[in-house]
Amino acid sequence: MIDVSVFQTFSIGLLIFGVFVFAWLVQLWYYLGYFSRLAFYKKKALEPNTPPTTIIICARNEDDNLVEFLPRIFEQDYPEFEVVVVNDCSFDNTGDILKEFAKKHSNLKIVTIKEDEYYSHGKKVALMMGIKGATHEHLLLTDADCKPNSKDWLRNMVQHFVGETEIVLGYGAYEKQKGFLNKLIRFDTFMIALQFLSFALARKTYMGTGRNLAYKKSLFFKMKGFASHYHIESGDDDLFVNEAATKRNSKIEIDIDTHTVSRVKKTYKDWFRQKRRHVTTFKHYNSGSKFRLSMISFSQYLLFASFITVLILQFQPVIVLSIFALRLIIQMIIFNKSMKHLAEKDLLLLSPIIELVLMFIYPMVTLSNLFMRKNKWK
Repeated sequence: MIDVSVFQTFSIGLLIFGVFVFAWLVQLWYYLGYFSRLAFYKKKALEPNTPPTTIIICARNEDDNLVEFLPRIFEQDYPEFEVVVVNDCSFDNTGDILKEFAKKHSNLKIVTIKEDEYYSHGKKVALMMGIKGATHEHLLLTDADCKPNSKDWLRNMVQHFVGETEIVLGYGAYEKQKGFLNKLIRFDTFMIALQFLSFALARKTYMGTGRNLAYKKSLFFKMKGFASHYHIESGDDDLFVNEAATKRNSKIEIDIDTHTVSRVKKTYKDWFRQKRRHVTTFKHYNSGSKFRLSMISFSQYLLFASFITVLILQFQPVIVLSIFALRLIIQMIIFNKSMKHLAEKDLLLLSPIIELVLMFIYPMVTLSNLFMRKNKWK
């Protein structure tokens, strides 16, 4: 006679094993079908292209950062460019510092927004004012707390504006410092970049980061600026790109000389608040982007949950461990080569641990947005 309990345990184990294999296949589909594009990316040779360009920086109470980083902007080795800095309601020394820079640099244009007690605004208004004040068709965006890695940042980003290209996506890194929080933030940034740069290479561009992003002024006005998502506090970069990108109008630039490096959050509280603001835009992505990104996350959680379950049930543990190990090996190969491109190789060995930590943090961030007050852009 067949032991019913044994049969039920086997059936449950087989079902969970099937779920595990499904999640594993989905993960491999993304790693081999998409993320490998960035890992094995080789930049094609481009003809010299140096159209006049406007660099736009929005600044609110950024006096210290402007003193330190703005000189790096003016040092760019480029024939013709202007720098538009939007002084957005600053009450520190930002205005005075910009006036001093203007005495030395004739290509600095200052746009000042005054505080209005009857009307509050976010970064989108400041950026829109900067774009309207830009002289040139080609725009390169960064933040006041960012510095370019080299004097060739501007040249290498803008050289992609040939043919149908209207958007160029760059990598915005964070400062390398000691401590687990720093590695957590940088790995999270790396994973986001791995996804959006890889999808861009697959002609499925869905976002960029305002710390290092270029696009044409005519594209901005063709899309009516931020009109479709003006009511959303965040999204001056990712929602605009999500709406404006097509299969043919986007390129990436990941040479180390073209990275920007930003100030990094010092506390978990500050970083958590930043993450809350960033994740609010996801639900406004187009349906294709939401599906692809949701499947990455869903299959990841499903993989780990089913992996633990089948091991508890002791269902084919050797096979399960071997399959899981294969995914880890492929993941580490992709990470290793991609981190080399993005100058984040020191994160490689810790990446499996940080991946697990982020799997706990992201649901907390999402839930907190349902109950906590909104954040301002600064």
